[in-house]
Amino acid sequence: MKISTSTRVDQIKTNIRIIRERRNYTQDYLAMKMNISQNAYSKIELGYSKLTVAKLLEICEILEIPFEDMIDPCINKVSYRLDYRPIIYRDLYKLN
Repeated sequence: MKISTSTRVDQIKTNIRIIRERRNYTQDYLAMKMNISQNAYSKIELGYSKLTVAKLLEICEILEIPFEDMIDPCINKVSYRLDYRPIIYRDLYKLN
């Protein structure tokens, strides 16, 4: 079954938020690292502003997540590091 582009983008934004929260990073922290305002960062997660490839690459670098893990719609798992332990894999959501 083909997944629409908007659904894939929503999944990516959901991954970003979940990983950010599991790392106990605030929106303020990511915004500071990206040199943007917290409001501008919030709009990225909420989908009110476009998520560019450049912004996604920057977010992946800050969260220490491989770009491929964020964008592959066939992967039900996203890697993240918690408390500097080895990378752990968890099911974040089920794809239709």
